[in-house]
Amino acid sequence: MQISVAYAEPDHQEWVEFEAPEGITAEEAVRMSGILEKFPHLELEGKKLGVFGKPVKSDQQLREGDRVEIYRPLQADPKKARTRKRKSAEGGEEGKGEAGSGDSGSSGNGEGE
Repeated sequence: MQISVAYAEPDHQEWVEFEAPEGITAEEAVRMSGILEKFPHLELEGKKLGVFGKPVKSDQQLREGDRVEIYRPLQADPKKARTRKRKSAEGGEEGKGEAGSGDSGSSGNGEGE
């Protein structure tokens, strides 16, 4: 059956398609693909795998046409990054006093009454 394995780093990406035996698992596909030889520093142990963007266990059996993806650890927490970006955008365009004084004054009066 035809499957593929993909891995990407900021400066180098690989997507390998190959013929695999029926019943192959996600981890076996990664090892068979040759990706680990192209990225010698890549340690498969502890890496998360997925098929078409959905996380799978390493022993997940693959189907015809599946694309196994090897995920790198996140460099930053996505929630924190979005919050920082939003605060930066709000602080750059709107006056801090205008947004801050209106919000705190109205919520403070409403809670005290």
